[in-house]
Amino acid sequence: MSVWLGRVTVVLKASVNDPQGLAVLDGLHAMGHSEVEQVRVGKHLDVRLQADSSEQAKERLRQMCDALLANTLIETYTVELGAPEEAAE
Repeated sequence: MSVWLGRVTVVLKASVNDPQGLAVLDGLHAMGHSEVEQVRVGKHLDVRLQADSSEQAKERLRQMCDALLANTLIETYTVELGAPEEAAE
């Protein structure tokens, strides 16, 4: 069994208003960064988990996102995997 580093990124769907992103955008404009057109705020999670394969690790991460890590009514998520490490026995 290997240990995988899962990287999960969760963001609001494009159709959902992002008041935190708008506040950051306003702040950047107030600081003189007028070139910034849009800011969307999300969250990034690093999850270390044991799995037999990359497919199994990704599926477990998707299950975690669907059940807890993301509100799939208003958020989308992506799952990426880092290189596996051998689990310490």
